[in-house]
Amino acid sequence: MGKIVNLDELKILRQEFRKKQQKVVFTNGVFDILHRGHIEYLNKAKKLGDILVVGINSDDSVRKIKGNKRPIVKQDDRAYLISNICCVDFVCIFKEETPLNLISEIIPDVLVKGADWNKENIVGKDIVENNGGKVETIEFVPQCSTTNIIDIIIERYCNQ
Repeated sequence: MGKIVNLDELKILRQEFRKKQQKVVFTNGVFDILHRGHIEYLNKAKKLGDILVVGINSDDSVRKIKGNKRPIVKQDDRAYLISNICCVDFVCIFKEETPLNLISEIIPDVLVKGADWNKENIVGKDIVENNGGKVETIEFVPQCSTTNIIDIIIERYCNQ
């Protein structure tokens, strides 16, 4: 089981990981309605290193990105769910719209995003690569997304 930490705790942990030469993988997202695609994505991310750190958008940042109807699940619940996925080591909630500050503070060895992102546009890419790390993308499971789930619910239950 992973642990939910704040940025200060994560910075201290990062120093310990460096001393032990453990490779830190970082990814981030909203992780609103948890589904198979999330689990497969996180499992693949974990295989790229020793420690998997997941940044989760705060409720306020989700509203700025996705609108006032999101998130469906509150940040503390999302963090709890993600921290209880066996491949996740640490979860940190961030308040900004992007995880740039979090990435800048911990400088992961591997930065991971979904393959729908162009590597050149991944937030924090320069920081990670300039410090000897790498950026990876992972393919999504087709038709597995929170948006798809919400659309199905609306179609089945609201359009009757």
